[in-house]
Amino acid sequence: MVRRDDDALSWEGDDDPTLDVGSPAPGAEATGPTRPAPSPATLPDGWSAVGKGSNAVAADAAAKDSASGSSASESPDAAHERAPALGNGALIATGVIGGVYLIYAIGWLIGGLRLQGLRTYLVTDVMYIGSLWLATLAPLIWFSTVWLLTRRSATWVRFVWLAVGLLLLLPWPFVLLGAVGQ
Repeated sequence: MVRRDDDALSWEGDDDPTLDVGSPAPGAEATGPTRPAPSPATLPDGWSAVGKGSNAVAADAAAKDSASGSSASESPDAAHERAPALGNGALIATGVIGGVYLIYAIGWLIGGLRLQGLRTYLVTDVMYIGSLWLATLAPLIWFSTVWLLTRRSATWVRFVWLAVGLLLLLPWPFVLLGAVGQ
């Protein structure tokens, strides 16, 4: 704290000059060794300063980078690869949508198994089993593909593609036949 007046509590004897560690008492001069000014704060790679005084830390980092002749402490490829962080709401929404995709996969499996008796005249067993597993894995493949391909995109782009997948990959056999079947 800058001043003793900023303390939350005040006690008898607080005005004693020996209690002030960083600054001399009012009216008294500093006698003795003074502390050197603290060195400017530095942050590890990948961290950024926020809040009060963060401008000074950012200015110090920029001055160090310009003095060393580099524009950044990491290679341009590594800076390009880093994805923007998701906020709390986006992270929760992504988890909920991922859960819906998992339910879709289960719905495709159950609905496909319900259709197994009805498909005998349409396709052979090998083709049916292959398409059943492909349909079951389609929601999971879509979610992971959207997650990987929209890493460096805006958050709304990711959610638009996830919403498109929710509409396209609706498990129609489960919706039409239900869990019990007809």
